[in-house]
Formats: sequence, structure tokens, C-alpha cells
Amino acid sequence: MTKLVKYKILNQLNYLKSIGFKYHENLELFSPDIKNYKLPNNIEELKNICEHCHLCELSKTRKNVLFAYGNRYSNIMLITDEPTNSEDELGLFYSGKTGDLLKNMIENVLKVQKEDLYLTSLVKCKSNSGINSSNVETCNDYLLKQIELVNPKLIVVLGDKTYSYLLNNSNDFSQVRGKELSFNGIKLIATYSATFLLRNPSFKKDAYYDMLKIKNIMENLI
Repeated sequence: MTKLVKYKILNQLNYLKSIGFKYHENLELFSPDIKNYKLPNNIEELKNICEHCHLCELSKTRKNVLFAYGNRYSNIMLITDEPTNSEDELGLFYSGKTGDLLKNMIENVLKVQKEDLYLTSLVKCKSNSGINSSNVETCNDYLLKQIELVNPKLIVVLGDKTYSYLLNNSNDFSQVRGKELSFNGIKLIATYSATFLLRNPSFKKDAYYDMLKIKNIMENLI
């Protein structure tokens, strides 16, 4: 039995378990076979796997799987923490007030169209009460594979939660945002998420200056 067949069987068994089927023994969802499963080197195949994923509890409550939006050949990858309620409802990034604000930040400050960048999230499904480390760990291989396939020259991290989970770092976000950092050899810069800015508009000025730094880095990418 190949790893791919094992993965599909375990995925299906987990789905059956999520809708009420019982097993005589507990199913170990994160066995080495799953974690060592070789994800495809094709972005569309990876998207298909994500859209049929039932490996964590978020799959029980999501309405849509949001894999990514934009140009997969872009030099710039934006990463947020999770889809918003509007995005989950419509199945499309940049939906709702949060999406409108992020779009304005990109188009009015970076001076590019949102379609020219590549946007994804730590987890591909909306949570009801906020994501946790287990959700992020489940989706982490998908995200790392996305980063590998898109191969951006700059990663823009949106929000403190995204920063702390992606870099496994609990540093004070206010001290690291706006600074040029590195992730797996890729330039990285963090700023406030649009969700945070809607709730805390007084920080929009700081976010504006962060976006100007991002614009400067973008213009100097080779």
C-alpha cells in the first residue's frame, strides 16, 4: 500500500469519524505516515488536497476552504491567520470590511493590484473561537509547501498571531513589526492585520509606515 493510498484512507476514516462513526480503537491522525506524506509539487493538486482535508475539527464547521488568492508567480506572499467570517461565507478572500481595508492598503500604498500578489493563511478554514496550535500544526505542511511552490522573495505577515505561529516566536509584536526579518532564507516583514486595524484604527498610521517599508523592499527586489 502506497503512502498516497494510506493518506486517502486515513483522510476518509477521519471524515467518517467526524460525522459520528465509531472505531474500536483510536485513530492516530498524526502518525508518521501522514506527517511524512509527500505533498505534490503542483499548486493545483495541493489546493485539491486542502479542499478535501478533514484532518482537524475546523473541517466540521467551515463553509468553504480558502486556499489562496492572486498570482502564484508573485514575488510577494501575504499570510494572514485565518479566513474571516465573510470570506468563509463567500469562499473568497478580500470579502467584507476586512477585505476592503486590506485591498486599500495594497492598492493605495503598495500601488499594485491585489491580484498581483499572493495571499494565503496559516489555516485554510474559519474557526468559531479562534485558531489554536493544533489547527496551525495540521495546516503547517500545506503552508510550507505553498511557500516552496510559490517561492516568493518577500513574505508579508499580517498580524501578531500569524507572526507568532509562523516563526514560533513569542516576541513582543510591537517591537518586531515593520522590521526586515527572515523566514527560511526569505525576507519577511510583519505588520498589523486588517482585522486588528478595524478594531484599533489609531494604529493605521503605524501600518501605513510599515506598508511604505514593504513598498521600498518590493521595489528593490531583484
